[in-house]
Amino acid sequence: MPGPERDDEDARRQSAARALSSPLRLRILRYCLYEAHSNREIAAHFGLNPGTSLHHVRTLVDTGFLAAEEGRPGRRGTVEIPYRATGLSWDAPLDGQGDLLVRTFLEEIEGRDLDELFLVRMGFKLRPERLEQLRRRLVDLVLEYHGAPDEDGELTSLFIAGHPEERGAPTAASEAPAVEEGAPRQEPGSS
Repeated sequence: MPGPERDDEDARRQSAARALSSPLRLRILRYCLYEAHSNREIAAHFGLNPGTSLHHVRTLVDTGFLAAEEGRPGRRGTVEIPYRATGLSWDAPLDGQGDLLVRTFLEEIEGRDLDELFLVRMGFKLRPERLEQLRRRLVDLVLEYHGAPDEDGELTSLFIAGHPEERGAPTAASEAPAVEEGAPRQEPGSS
């Protein structure tokens, strides 16, 4: 029978899952990854009401995904608390991860010139063990660069998605007989 410690762990896991279930919160974490930002800055960056922003910030702080840093002078003699991402979200289990990450990515690129994005699209034909090796190498490469940021570097994001290709019923075009190059094309219904 589960004890109070197990119940506490389940509650923490559920709180973390709820905190990370929002594309906006994932974007806030990305925004605060290399530089701490105050609630005022977060609200301005995402076009939010400061109260709405504070709700999201507190949710991320309460679950350990954002950490408050030492206060700094703010506007009109106030003290602003800057927040920085802790990196704990990287290994956190996410329900509906695929949908969440794709929606977050689409929000991040909304309004951008898609021709300015770095894009790669490639097909592979790999045995399961080689596909797993490719996945591990990609993750290792991403972690290598993430773990060694350049102080004077440009902030950038990377989204990688792989999917099995579906091979359904052939389309009408693929069912058509091959036509030799230079041969006259015969239209349907003609003889």
